[in-house]
Amino acid sequence: MIKKRYISDGKVCEVTFVLSSELQAGSAVLVGDFNNWDKDAQPMKQAKDGAWKAKVKLDAGREYQYRYFVNGSEWQNDMLADGYVVHPYGGENSVVIT
Repeated sequence: MIKKRYISDGKVCEVTFVLSSELQAGSAVLVGDFNNWDKDAQPMKQAKDGAWKAKVKLDAGREYQYRYFVNGSEWQNDMLADGYVVHPYGGENSVVIT
């Protein structure tokens, strides 16, 4: 799930990425083209309800690809993403549109 809030006269979008507690992950990292797909750059924090959350400020008016890297070995897409795009490894990436 993604939540968006526009700041700085609409030039910046603060996006909160939420990975459902239903996944029952031991760890989760937000990975995308906004952080060069670095699996260490944006660790997510677990909320009291068990969901994993991360906030990122992104330029408005763009599309960004992302995925969740779970338990240090599993890639997960966001079931409620704005869209999806095929990646060169035979699967899809989630897309957020700011």
